[in-house]
Amino acid sequence: MNEQLTLLCLFILFSSLSVTFAGAADGDKNPFTPKAYAIRYWDKEIRSTLPKPPFILSKASPLSAVESAAFVKLAAQNALDQRLPEFCAAAKLLCFPEVGSSLEKHDKDANFAVYRDKNFTNYGTGRPGGVDSFKNYSEGENIPVNDFRRYSRDSAGHKDSFLSYSTEGNVVQQSFHTYAAGATGGTGDFKRYSDETNVPNLDFTSYSDDANGRTQSFNSYSENGNAGEQSFSSYGKNGNGPTNTFNSYGTGSNVVGSGFNNYAENANAPNDTFKGYGVDMNNPTNTFSNYAAGGNGAVEKFSNYRDRANVGADSFSSYAKSANAADIGFSTYGKSFNEGTDAFISYAKSSNGGTKVGFTSYGVNNTFKEYSKEGPTFSFSKYTNVSTTLSVSATAASGKMVNKWVEPGKFFREKMMKEGTVMPMPDIRDKMPERSFLPRSILSKLPFSVSKMDELKRVFRASDNGSMERMMRESLEECERAPSRGETKRCVGSLEDMIDFATSVLGRNVAVRSTENVKGSKKSVMVGPVTGINGGKVTQSVSCHQSLFPYLLYYCHAVPKVRLYQADLLDPKTKTKINHGIAICHLDTSDWSPTHGAFLSLGSAPGRIEVCHWIFQNDMAWTIAD
Repeated sequence: MNEQLTLLCLFILFSSLSVTFAGAADGDKNPFTPKAYAIRYWDKEIRSTLPKPPFILSKASPLSAVESAAFVKLAAQNALDQRLPEFCAAAKLLCFPEVGSSLEKHDKDANFAVYRDKNFTNYGTGRPGGVDSFKNYSEGENIPVNDFRRYSRDSAGHKDSFLSYSTEGNVVQQSFHTYAAGATGGTGDFKRYSDETNVPNLDFTSYSDDANGRTQSFNSYSENGNAGEQSFSSYGKNGNGPTNTFNSYGTGSNVVGSGFNNYAENANAPNDTFKGYGVDMNNPTNTFSNYAAGGNGAVEKFSNYRDRANVGADSFSSYAKSANAADIGFSTYGKSFNEGTDAFISYAKSSNGGTKVGFTSYGVNNTFKEYSKEGPTFSFSKYTNVSTTLSVSATAASGKMVNKWVEPGKFFREKMMKEGTVMPMPDIRDKMPERSFLPRSILSKLPFSVSKMDELKRVFRASDNGSMERMMRESLEECERAPSRGETKRCVGSLEDMIDFATSVLGRNVAVRSTENVKGSKKSVMVGPVTGINGGKVTQSVSCHQSLFPYLLYYCHAVPKVRLYQADLLDPKTKTKINHGIAICHLDTSDWSPTHGAFLSLGSAPGRIEVCHWIFQNDMAWTIAD
């Protein structure tokens, strides 16, 4: 406390010096920078004499002393949002670029290639015919933000082509509002849209509402993506004869959510086909609410939907409710690798006798509530029973089949940690946006809870239901989740907070480690000399994993009953060292889910085997120092 008071007095004196002097490069030697304070805090709280790892010090706040003082003052006044762009740039935070509104009109065809961060307003609005083409748009970009408003609205026969749009992007935010609303004819064609992206958030609101005879096609949409959300709200509402095709949608993606609300509601003769939707996905979640409700002559077909997916959950609420002469068919639906869940609530309720609902080769573990027993005709054919699914699960659990959702080498057995072993190395590269910790002096003044989401949205200028809000909410919910049995956890946004948590669990004589680099990723490596950390004894570790948040946020938790190893990793051909890996072996897996990727790739079940994995880039493991 005395040191902090003394430093505060010195800091006030320092801040009163001329702007020219104060604005000079701070560097690590300036005692007033957040990084210098974090280093002193480390020396004060940690008793081990091991050198401080550069990888963790590089995450300290890069703010200068003057910048830190200015932003601390703004945070205390709840006014950081007034200088958010400067704050984000100086503190190295994740903040979405703001896309301003536009009243510009466009009466000619547009061809967009190699483009990013744009507000597309009034493109194709009211136009007869014409083509707008998006090719190689925002490809490979980090945090691309694009907003389409009133695009092709009230047009006639206007075509829109999205080819190779926003592929291989990171934290992609794309919004389509009132797109093709009131349009007559024409097409919207999405090919290779947002494929192989990390944390995409795609929002279609009032898309093709009140349109007449317009065709939308989604082909190879958001394939091989990781996490993220796709939302379709009021899509095709009040339309006349709209045709929408979802072909190869989300194939091979990991933990993706899709929401269809008021989709084709009150539409006349809509024709929607979901083919190859969610195939080979890992744990997809799809929500259909008021889908085709109140429509006339709707044809909705689900073919090969969520086929060969791993678990997952779909919810159909008020689907085709009060519909007239609807034809709804589910073929090869929900044939999951490990059974998922499907809930049908108020399904086809109050629809008339001309409505037909057919389920062919439909998966197990489904719930039907309040669907109409009078009026619609329900047909169930080849409906999977429990015994068949259990047999499939047992075969999957045998470990003989390689599961495509688990990258080779992501999990392995402890016996592999032996010199001379050749094994596949997964892609250990950090795919999160680069960010830095905040100094505790600023962090302590910012809200951090789901209950204060409105305040957080104001600070970081996050739009309602946008990517930033979803990202923050999901991370906060995970931070506020009750710990698992035997787990001690804490989310930390400053280096000081991480030190406090690690030392509270392990004591002050601690060390922190991470795999040295990313060499060997997605290739085979040979294990060189191996050393057991803490003598190779069963020990306790504090593992820290990144969460997606505007500033660098780690989810840290105490992991009991583990063994940790460090090993040189060699090129199998030349035997030269390419990396130094840190591996952790979890000896007690009894509380893990039966569908955990480790059991899919290694076989067995919770509590029956130990599971090891490498510490990925920018993740870390704290242990008692050797």
